[in-house]
Amino acid sequence: MNNTEKNVGIISKVAGPLIVAKNMKDVQMYDVVRVSDKRLIGEVIELRGDLASIQVYEETAGLGPGEPVYYTNEPLSVELAPGLIEGIFDGIQRPLDVIYDQTGDRIPLGVDVPKLDRNRKWNYKSVVKVGDYIVGGDVIGHVQETPAVLHKVMLNPTLKGTVTYIYDGEATITDVICKIKDDNGNEHDVQMLQKWPVRRPRPYNQKIAPYEPMVTGQRVIDTLFPIAIGGIASIPGPFGSGKTVVQHQLAKWADADIIVYIGCGERGNEMTDVLMEFPNLYDPKTGQNLMKRTVLIANTSNMPVAAREASIYTGITIAEYYRDMGYKVALMADSTSRWAEALREMSGRLEEMPGEEGYPAYLSSRLAEFYERAGLVKCLGSTDRTGAISAIGAVSPPGGDISEPVAQATLRIVKVFWGLSASLAYSRHFPAIDWLKSYSLYEDVLKEYYDNNVKKDWSKQVQETASILQEEAKLEEIVRLVGVDSLEFHDRLTLECARSIREDFLHQNAFDDVDTYSSLNKQYGILKMILTWYHLGQKALKENVSFNKITSMNVLEKIGRMKYIKEDDFNQEAEKIFDELNNEFEELMKGDELYV
Repeated sequence: MNNTEKNVGIISKVAGPLIVAKNMKDVQMYDVVRVSDKRLIGEVIELRGDLASIQVYEETAGLGPGEPVYYTNEPLSVELAPGLIEGIFDGIQRPLDVIYDQTGDRIPLGVDVPKLDRNRKWNYKSVVKVGDYIVGGDVIGHVQETPAVLHKVMLNPTLKGTVTYIYDGEATITDVICKIKDDNGNEHDVQMLQKWPVRRPRPYNQKIAPYEPMVTGQRVIDTLFPIAIGGIASIPGPFGSGKTVVQHQLAKWADADIIVYIGCGERGNEMTDVLMEFPNLYDPKTGQNLMKRTVLIANTSNMPVAAREASIYTGITIAEYYRDMGYKVALMADSTSRWAEALREMSGRLEEMPGEEGYPAYLSSRLAEFYERAGLVKCLGSTDRTGAISAIGAVSPPGGDISEPVAQATLRIVKVFWGLSASLAYSRHFPAIDWLKSYSLYEDVLKEYYDNNVKKDWSKQVQETASILQEEAKLEEIVRLVGVDSLEFHDRLTLECARSIREDFLHQNAFDDVDTYSSLNKQYGILKMILTWYHLGQKALKENVSFNKITSMNVLEKIGRMKYIKEDDFNQEAEKIFDELNNEFEELMKGDELYV
């Protein structure tokens, strides 16, 4: 190609990852282009006459005016087919493991490898027959993608018609597995491979209000601030407060069929930890390792900033694809603050009018567009399937200040706020979710589920726990002013109960084989034991039993260690502790003790 050809633009300005090219009147917004003879991948983000502003997803050092820009006339798209699970991709879905095998540690400029393996053969089984009338979204066949994931091959949402040919057996993702004749009599070849523009949400039949909790095994979340399947949550917190560890825990233990983890602008060593850790993690849901149902998008802080902006859309489009199969998908975005920084940088280079703190005026609407693609839906197609995406975004406000624009815009959209506290993190209380700042707007919806499916007094117990923790905050103010001796014994017992809730229940060790996950039954049991001790203690105080004896009971040590009881043994062990608790209180009540 040369610069005089019709479908080639010419670079007129280079400003970091932003390139302005002329002779671009035939391109459209969000078209992909190839920049210079190095074939760097870029995307059109602004059009003015025949000038196009292009964000380049690779390093632009060495580019200059006069170099060519080649059209592709296609939007930035992801490839959807078997082979996504266990994949490690960058922000524009280039397979990092394949690039590493071919070129080593560094991604060379203009590298062009297929996003998904075109040569691998999959054992395809058709579920439709010749003569069937099928519509977009219908499942036409299956592939066992990994031992943990059955990949349901669906008809492209834009097609419908009568099946004229089917194939069963070994096939690559580009082989024809089905042919359909549409209503106009035109025949279409159907492959396993679909392409979908990342900025366009995949269609569905109906969005449903979430009604069931996404159990995470993290006590502070499931009990106090639950998230629903198809819900959206945010984890804001300062540096070092444990956002990434919380997201890793959710990825490992959340009640989801598929995990999509987007490392968006985070430190490379954190992403390396994920890449090293996930293949070695045992997945209790499937008995395989966790990577067998995980897709990783890695776009670290040292990668080109423009690709950071695309990585969020790449991740959510892959999540929508698995949602359309009828799976529950958990999407982790770590972190949306780095994504917003990429937006701010590109906006500045486009010379757009800045909004608050230099972020573009459209920051809130872009965040809303992303989070609104999550949810519980009735999937497209003629059969009844329900799928869900639960989106959890970390926010890293500078200095932990949640009044900054990204945190505030996120709070206006999400329904669960797990606010991390630096002071809790520095005192080694993890997860460092501040129970006084956090909230869940799904709590009222999920009360009924918990009461019907776990224990009928679950919501009552949770309400009492929250009240005790709030009461502790008020009493701590008094203690700071005039000392603990000024409090009455029933208030001091409330402080002891709150301490037990904090240390024995809310505190959870992510690196302990047993404590890393707690079932709802175990969560209920531990909390029930702490509150039972508190109720019996208040009753004993009224009977003039010594406060010191109530707070130095032998059973308290066993209550404190209940979180380390294995799930299989929990009910039996809890029963023994409950009997011991009652017996010890009976012994105390027999003695005619006085307050000391």
